[in-house]
Amino acid sequence: MSEEPIVRLGPISHVGIVVKDCEKAAAFWERVFGVGPFSTDTYVLDASTKFRFRGEPAEARMKASIAYSGKVFVELVEVLEGESPHTEFLREHGEGLQHVAFSVENIGDVVRKLASEGLEPILEYEFETEQAGRRFCVKEVYLNSADYIGGSTVQLIEIVPL
Repeated sequence: MSEEPIVRLGPISHVGIVVKDCEKAAAFWERVFGVGPFSTDTYVLDASTKFRFRGEPAEARMKASIAYSGKVFVELVEVLEGESPHTEFLREHGEGLQHVAFSVENIGDVVRKLASEGLEPILEYEFETEQAGRRFCVKEVYLNSADYIGGSTVQLIEIVPL
């Protein structure tokens, strides 16, 4: 009989693909694969979003184009300024699939439990947003899982209604 896992991740939320130009990549995904329409926004990650990179307060600015494909969305990430796992990935591998994000409940507990396996946050932030007239707090953590599972970064995302 197999033992219980350290944590149970929820469903896949999205896949993150690092690109040099997210609007150009979004147009390609729409034209070639029929995924879209994409919405594109710029995100500022700094003290206001409690942004931390490799355990230290940091600042970055990114543009992301997002479109759903069923219940999962495709996120095309373009770094405009600053250091992040995305800039490291782009330097080391070029454009490509950089992370897979899983929905979780109580992200803090999940991160604490995963620490026993050597998994630690390499990126953390949170922000408030509004969708369909409802407010939410979104918390995200990228883990150093690429060191353990073939270069794949696992992202955890928790969305809590306010």
